[in-house]
Amino acid sequence: MQPELRESSASARETPKPATGEAPNAGLWANDWVRVFAAAAAAGVFLALTGAMNTFELPLPTRLGYWLPLMIAGGFVGNALGWLVRRVVGPSVNSWVIGAVLSVAVAVPITGIVWAYSSFFLGDAMRLPDLVTLFWPVLVISIAMTALMIVVNQPGRVTHAPPAGAPAPSVRFMERLPAKLKGAVIYAVSAEDHYLRLHTSKGSDLILMRLSDAIAELDGLEGAQTHRSWWVAREAVESARRDGDKMALTLKGGAEAPVSRPNVKPLRDAGWY
Repeated sequence: MQPELRESSASARETPKPATGEAPNAGLWANDWVRVFAAAAAAGVFLALTGAMNTFELPLPTRLGYWLPLMIAGGFVGNALGWLVRRVVGPSVNSWVIGAVLSVAVAVPITGIVWAYSSFFLGDAMRLPDLVTLFWPVLVISIAMTALMIVVNQPGRVTHAPPAGAPAPSVRFMERLPAKLKGAVIYAVSAEDHYLRLHTSKGSDLILMRLSDAIAELDGLEGAQTHRSWWVAREAVESARRDGDKMALTLKGGAEAPVSRPNVKPLRDAGWY
């Protein structure tokens, strides 16, 4: 479970309000559907190639024609039900609990769709008792797809500074700063191939390290992983801007750090912008 980002109204930053009539999250919402359908199509190709649910005897084009529409339909139903489930249970419920409820909720209508589509596409009349037989493999696929989407949409890791008045922490990552950056304030760390670029008050430099290891050693500084390849110190953020469905944070020193979609709401709720 992700730790909550700390609230701090004093450091909250304003972003320009959207133009009149513009939905603030319209682009993000559309992008969410694109990702769902892309993942569903990829899963459909995988199931066709592996001949899942005893379809391996069919020619590959037939398997693709069978699995792709089914998985895309499943993605549509799953995303729509996911939107509904999140509204009913509220944002405070653990995402894996929501995923468990959603997997069952999706499997029920999808079983009916698979039952009807199989009869139509394969020309093999299915009986009502076959619904029970179909439910279990459909549930397994539903669980796998839901788990994949939860992992993909998890917000980035968070690091925290100690409470006010507590002794200054020992941040292990500071020991890794190159000689020319010693004593600098860290603004951000970004991944470049197998290296990390350090953005600091004394300029930038590269070190050989994984971002996940760096974030673990950055604990003691208030910051967050805003994107799969960026960690940003909260105090380094000067402003935020949105360009369509993309968001970026402008940092001290001029660098811009991207904000991935799963991190937009947690950072906004915590007052980063």
